[in-house]
Amino acid sequence: MRAALLQAAESALALGDSEGLSLRELSRSLGVSYTAPRRHFANKQALLDALALEGFERLGATLNRAVSDRTEEFDLRMTKLARTYVRWAMKHSALLRLMVAAKHKSDAPPALIEASNRALSAGPLTIVDGQSTGAVVQGDPLRLALAVFAAAEGLIAICTNGECDGVPIDRLVVEIVQQIIVGIRPRI
Repeated sequence: MRAALLQAAESALALGDSEGLSLRELSRSLGVSYTAPRRHFANKQALLDALALEGFERLGATLNRAVSDRTEEFDLRMTKLARTYVRWAMKHSALLRLMVAAKHKSDAPPALIEASNRALSAGPLTIVDGQSTGAVVQGDPLRLALAVFAAAEGLIAICTNGECDGVPIDRLVVEIVQQIIVGIRPRI
């Protein structure tokens, strides 16, 4: 029932915002008693937090799979990471908005913050691997990875329906990541 509620909530979220989501409507859509969700979630916010936490776990697993082959060259791994993030973010845009909003709440559950940090850890870890091979300048891996994620978020924000001025976002990701990689190469 818990998994069904989370799946129904994600589907409802994709059709509108979280404000319009109600436990009663989710119960009705699943054909269960309106009190059934309370066995799993104390209230709507608990359901949304659980959905955000699950979203971060899914995102993290997806990103980690994309860069799991540590024998690949840094450039390829970083490009795969950015492409994977953009694809996931575009496919799950409503969920991602919920995830980001949930982690920035002043009363965000610690488990949600931890899941958020783990989800994006593939970026800094890939930077660390690049630093260890001399492909990346020394510095804070988190800040260096932030440049890639910020560029990816910027692309998502300015592109419509997967294109920007007729150019597929997937191609733009590759071009922009290559520019970032040039910028984080060690200087001689």
